[in-house]
Amino acid sequence: MANKCTNQPFLILMQTSRALQERIRDDMMKNNLSITEFSVLEVLFHKGKQTIQQIGKSVLITSGSMTYVIDRLEQKGFLKRSACPDDRRAIHVTLTDAGFEIMNNIMPEHEDFVDRVFDSLTSSEVDTLVDFLKRVKEKVEK
Repeated sequence: MANKCTNQPFLILMQTSRALQERIRDDMMKNNLSITEFSVLEVLFHKGKQTIQQIGKSVLITSGSMTYVIDRLEQKGFLKRSACPDDRRAIHVTLTDAGFEIMNNIMPEHEDFVDRVFDSLTSSEVDTLVDFLKRVKEKVEK
């Protein structure tokens, strides 16, 4: 029996992703941040000091776009750059006090939103969903 080709999983995944991004974008606009700016701040908030390349890998944007986003966040006073003592080509990025302050204000509401999105799933269902999505991602990346 041949497999039936259906794009329903793809469409649902894309619609879900879009809905999540739109909601997060709207939430971040209240804080005068783009989703990408928030993503950069979130990486620094959770992981601490990072190079621009490390941040770019975490938020999946190109180095050219990263420079623009880092510049904007630096102008807003939310992060600072410093030379890496071990590698003169690398630049470290860290949150400023203002960056920690805005993230301390944003993160509780953002984490509550994410928790609410998935609260209709059991722990086992969440694990299964994560497993399925990882498998699809691996297939796409081959």
